Order: sequence, then C-alpha cells, then structure tokens
Amino acid sequence: GGKAATTRKRRTAAAKAESYILLSGWQFDSDVQLLRDDGPSAADSTLLSFLNRLCENNPDLRVYILAWNFSMIYCIDREWLQRWHFKWNANERIQFCFDSCHAFGASHHQKFVVIDGQIAFLGGLDLCSGRWDERHHRAVNPRRVNTDEIPYAPFHDVQTYHVGALAARLAQFFKEQWSSVCGSVLELPASSKKPALRPQNALPIDSPRVALSRTQVKPQESGNESVREIRRLFRDAVHAAESLIYLENQYFSSQAIYDALVRRMNDRSRPGLEIVLLLAKEANAFVEQASIGVAQTKIIRELKHLAANTGHKLGIYYPASRAEDGEDVPTYIHSKLLLVDDCFLSVGSANMNNRSMGLDTELNVSWQARHGDDDARRSIRDARVNLLTEHTGGAATDAL
Repeated sequence: GGKAATTRKRRTAAAKAESYILLSGWQFDSDVQLLRDDGPSAADSTLLSFLNRLCENNPDLRVYILAWNFSMIYCIDREWLQRWHFKWNANERIQFCFDSCHAFGASHHQKFVVIDGQIAFLGGLDLCSGRWDERHHRAVNPRRVNTDEIPYAPFHDVQTYHVGALAARLAQFFKEQWSSVCGSVLELPASSKKPALRPQNALPIDSPRVALSRTQVKPQESGNESVREIRRLFRDAVHAAESLIYLENQYFSSQAIYDALVRRMNDRSRPGLEIVLLLAKEANAFVEQASIGVAQTKIIRELKHLAANTGHKLGIYYPASRAEDGEDVPTYIHSKLLLVDDCFLSVGSANMNNRSMGLDTELNVSWQARHGDDDARRSIRDARVNLLTEHTGGAATDAL
C-alpha cells in the first residue's frame, strides 16, 4: 500500500548494490522522481540521474533495464524517445532494451527489481509517472505531482520484498529473458554478500516457502510451450475457498476467474462465502474503458445476481478520500492481490483480466499456510487487516 515507502526501500537497496541492478517492467520514465523529500538527495531524485550517480560511484556496477516495447495506442502516456534517453543520457554501464518478443498483441508486464541476486522487489508497481503516493491517499497532496508539476489522483499498489533463493531465481529468470529478447548473454557475478537491507515497517509473511507463478505466452514461431500458471493457481484458490475471498485489482474481467467463482458459488454442498472485491472505480485510459469496462460491468452484474440467489455475501468497493468541497476523490486501485481464507496470498503483476491470465507476460509470488501453521495464517490475516485499515481511513502507516 505504501508507494512512498516502497520507492524509498528500493532506492536504499539499489544504493547498496555491488555488482548489478536488474529492472524489468511495463513502463519506465527516465525522469520519474523516486523521492519527494527536500534535502541533499534531491539532485539525483529522478530514476536516470540516480542510476548514473550509482555507476559513477561504483566502477563495477552494471544496470540492465528490460521494458515493454509499447504499442502506439499508449504513446500519449509514454516518455517519447525513451531509448535515446537511456542510451545517450546514461552511463555506458546502463543498458536499456525493449522487449517485443512476446505473442502478437501482448505486452511485457512483469514488474520486478533484483539487486546482486540477493534482494528483490516484485509486485504491481511501475517506475514511471503517476505512481507515487502515501498510504493516507489524501484527496489533495502537494507532493503528489509529476515532473511537469501536474497533480494526479490518489494511487494504491502493493509490492513485495524478498531475499535469498527467490531473489537468485529472479536474477536467473531476468538473465534468461534478456538473452532471449536482447540477443546478448548476461554474465552476472555471484554475490557472497548478505543483504544489508532489512525494510522497516514492512509486514513479514511468516512462511519459509514462497512460490513463483508466471504467464508466459510464446510467439507461435518460437516453438516453445506457453505457460499459464497464474490462471491455474487463481482458479484452484477460488475452488478451495471455504469462507473468504478478498481481492484487490485494477480490473475484474477475466472469464476464467468468473467461471471459477460461478462454479464455487453454485456448489450447494460447500459453506457460504464472503467475497470482497476492491477495484478501481474507473479505468484510467479510454482504451481500457472501451476494451475492459463493458466485460467487467457484465461480470459484476451477473455475480451480484448469483450471490443474491445462492446466499453468498458479495461486496464490491472502491476507496475514496473526502475533499474540502465535500466531494469524494477515488483512490485508483492498481494492486494485483488475491487472498483466500487467510491461508493463501498472491501478489504480483497479473490483473484479473483475460490478457494477464492468458496473453501478457506476468509474474506473481504466493504464500500458503499449511494445515496447523498458525503463524503463517496469522501473518496473512495481518496483511489483510492492514490493507483494510488503509482503505477505511484508519491509522495507516507506510507498511506493506
């Protein structure tokens, strides 16, 4: 929930990098501000200036950025001549590559950062304009402006932090993607250094195991098999639900998830569910409203009708802050989170739409509390309560 805290943690971790920083994402802006504080760090508060300074201070550091080679329908919201910015205005050890090696009509949507194979961040957050906010999501925040000083609406996302084996696996995954997409082999040195960063105000998930799930649809000519692990995982989680399904998502138009919910809700032999959907009130862009809005409206209408007929409790919400004139200002929900029965939690880049379930490239991490693992279950419940506290205007801090 805390974008300000998440950005600060990633910046702090990057500043300690010894050998390499790997950045994979749907969108990067070279001039996006990483910090909104006054002080000596203001001079290198933008993404590119910060990375340049790190390379100048550390002659062994290399930075690799893998970004989606976006469709022209998004050109209004994108930084123009981006390849030029990251090539000619950047240190020679900062390498930028566009990913266009995906299925036709798809996008590179995986969002993660790896530092020295020891520390990783993964979730729904892009390093671009319009993403920074504080957990209070005030209707008006003087610091919530882009580089052009134009303010934008309150914004909510969720990010995860990892050390150890998963960070190493993500580094290997990035290396494979880079070699496939950019045509050059990455040599990433092994790091014996233990992670120096221990994030403050974060919510630990008390489980020794974390799973990595993908949507990875290969172009037909590649001959490689496509992977739709996230869709299968989400359907299984919905089928297994005994009492609670809580999700936060930018969209809710996936036919596969809808079918799974219908099947579970129609099973009269199973207990009744409380289903809580926290969604963005409206899509940000016209193209999203046109392509997703109609399907989402239809699915929500049919779920409401089904819940009324089967006795399940269904609540659909969006959070908002009250402006001085009394008007409600909605917080834009950008997070991609699914929680079931306080014993299963998944966070990542995958939206609950047909693209993320079967076309775009996606990455999610998940935890499951095994039977009798009360500590893991309690920590997953704490994450849910913490998020609900934020959304209902409670004493939210920059945690999670």
